[in-house]
Amino acid sequence: MLTINVAVLLAVIVVLRLRRRTEARSRRDEKLTVVIVLALGVLLAPTPVGQGILNILEEFVGGVAQASR
Repeated sequence: MLTINVAVLLAVIVVLRLRRRTEARSRRDEKLTVVIVLALGVLLAPTPVGQGILNILEEFVGGVAQASR
């Protein structure tokens, strides 16, 4: 039986939606993309991949904050 990881499926959908031209998007289409990206974030957050992304972002923000002082 084939199982599909929902996070991977949402990531593929996001990539396909963002490849479209900006001029061809409506406001409703953009809102749907935002909702899909938020759902992807919620699914990734508790995973090791999500924690790794969080650690990288924390280091980046910390570096930017120190550089601005």
